[in-house]
Amino acid sequence: MAKEGPNWDGLLKWSLSHSDATNPPRNLSEEDRKWFMEAMQAQTVDVVKRMKEITLVMQTPEQVLESQGVTSQDIQDMLDELQEHVESIDMANDLHSIGGLVPLLGYLKNAHANIRAKAAEVVSTIVQNNPRSQQLVMEANGLEPLLSNFTSDPDVTARTKALGAISSLIRHNKPGIAAFRLANGYAALRDALSSESPRFQRKALNLIHYLLHENRSDCNVVTELGFPRVLMHLASSEDGEVREGALRGLLELAKDRTGEDAAGSSSIEENEKLKQILLERIEGISSMSPEDLGAAKEERQLVDSLWNTCYNEPSSLREKGLVVLPGEDASPPPDVASKHFEPPLRAWAANRYEDNTPPSNNEKKQAPLLIGLGPPPPRNSSSGGGVAGEENNRDTST
Repeated sequence: MAKEGPNWDGLLKWSLSHSDATNPPRNLSEEDRKWFMEAMQAQTVDVVKRMKEITLVMQTPEQVLESQGVTSQDIQDMLDELQEHVESIDMANDLHSIGGLVPLLGYLKNAHANIRAKAAEVVSTIVQNNPRSQQLVMEANGLEPLLSNFTSDPDVTARTKALGAISSLIRHNKPGIAAFRLANGYAALRDALSSESPRFQRKALNLIHYLLHENRSDCNVVTELGFPRVLMHLASSEDGEVREGALRGLLELAKDRTGEDAAGSSSIEENEKLKQILLERIEGISSMSPEDLGAAKEERQLVDSLWNTCYNEPSSLREKGLVVLPGEDASPPPDVASKHFEPPLRAWAANRYEDNTPPSNNEKKQAPLLIGLGPPPPRNSSSGGGVAGEENNRDTST
């Protein structure tokens, strides 16, 4: 029985037989050339064409898709494929020109939570490190449904994905930050910190740190909204990353109190509570095993930095030699929040775009068929086809 898909063994043997460095180059016969080109073209996907096909599906009314047997999982798989395509900045910007951005944003209001979540994840990929797409999404009023899902979606995953998309949309985007502030975004972040989902809390803390680090004047806003009390509560969280995020936020607020005693500028009650929390963290760190101490490097440095900033003296961790362990450098706590906004693949694509390097060839291992719109073409040994539902789901959120 003939095997489905390209004959990779045959292609490899053919390539090796024509690339022997010890012999002069061989002239290809027309038959060999034709076979090689067919084998390569079978693996090539016209990305723009596929994006247009996906756009057509997104523009199709939901009831029509359902009548053709298209399920919410099929739509999610299709959005998975779209996300892979728009990891290229060029393709991300092309999505608007082919009419796909607006229907994608429409999926943020879909009745199915998994589609709302996946649509937000695709939006996040589109706007990451991409000022042009950030502008296009803002002009298409994409921030509004993202904020709605972030604040009130009944599904915590959809809320988390919406927050991730907002983070990517407003990062290094002054109009986006201004719109977020006007929409009472800080109050929504405060409410998110009260969630029972550590993952949701971590994303909120990362965005808070970024906003405070980039806009020092907002420290007064978050203080008036009661963030210090919430952050102090989270500084005792059982989740290590949540603790670090809370300590990082408290450190940003403490640093903002220039020209005055950081601890003295708070209420006596808050000052005593913060000191007690820091003492508890120092005690907890002091009792850690060597392995746990290594994993808590940033927390150790944050606790010491926050104590020193608030009380103008080193913490007892420094006296115990626990701020910097042997073999560790004495650098300040690193800015780990930025890694949640710029995945390596997206940063790589951005660098290529900035260098004006031509985009890579549009290749994909499988060319999923357009779901629900007509019968699939016949398969043969040189076909690279497949169905959209066969692709693996990906969750690139951190």
